[in-house]
Amino acid sequence: MKIAIIGTGGRLGAALLREYRDKFEVTGFNHAQLDLSNLDDVREKLRATDFDVLINTAAFTNVDLCETERDRAFLINAEAPGVLATICMDKGAKLIHFSTDYVFDGEKRAPYTEEDEAKPISVYGESKLAGEKNVLAAVSRHLVVRVSWVFGPDRPSFIDGIVKQAQENREVDAIADKFSTPTYTLDIAAALPRFFKRDADYGGIVHFANAGECSWQEYGQWALDCCHQAGLPLKATTVGARKLKDMANWVARRPVYSVLSTAKYTKLTGASPRTWREAVADYITRFYSKK
Repeated sequence: MKIAIIGTGGRLGAALLREYRDKFEVTGFNHAQLDLSNLDDVREKLRATDFDVLINTAAFTNVDLCETERDRAFLINAEAPGVLATICMDKGAKLIHFSTDYVFDGEKRAPYTEEDEAKPISVYGESKLAGEKNVLAAVSRHLVVRVSWVFGPDRPSFIDGIVKQAQENREVDAIADKFSTPTYTLDIAAALPRFFKRDADYGGIVHFANAGECSWQEYGQWALDCCHQAGLPLKATTVGARKLKDMANWVARRPVYSVLSTAKYTKLTGASPRTWREAVADYITRFYSKK
């Protein structure tokens, strides 16, 4: 099977490229090779590329910058995915497009299902929701995968920032009143091939995240606990609590609660994602114990 991946310079795209290149015939595009803000270039390069499945992990993800660069956000996050969907439709290929928990307003206090109404509260969330709609409007078998708090070895994320701070400082803190679920790039990579087949059953929207839920503070604390168990020297061993309202430098609103239900994923595949604690422990053991 021939797979093309857009966004291989990013955390998720790099992981998919590495995990798939020995299993499939893979073509990868980083930002320098394929810029989603240049739609003519996107059309030219992808029409000249042979693939059965196109995976789009690229996006304009700076949540605050999206507020002031609305046109760019909608070009990259909404218009470009629609172009990708049309190219795939013309080729008879399947598009797998990644979206976000930020399409929800965060008012719910139970995990969001694919049937829940998306009501974004930021330009980033609005643009990603528009992208979902453009993808699904093209053909029924295209797939939108919503993920949350993505972490992995290829580019630093929140978890790496916390560990680095704890190595350098005696005190670290994180937000204690915002909740979602970490999602490990290697677990996404393992889950995705189930959706490569072109069956209509595997089209639409599906949520994927590791199981459970936590605050940023709990997430950070568990990461430090895992580092301690792995024998890594840290100056800080506990993560203090900050409140969302203290984040004065944030421009965009963030959903307070954006846990994604993976019940549909489990029903479709018969597989359940492992817990976020297991995934984080695996990451720390695998990638930090070597350092």
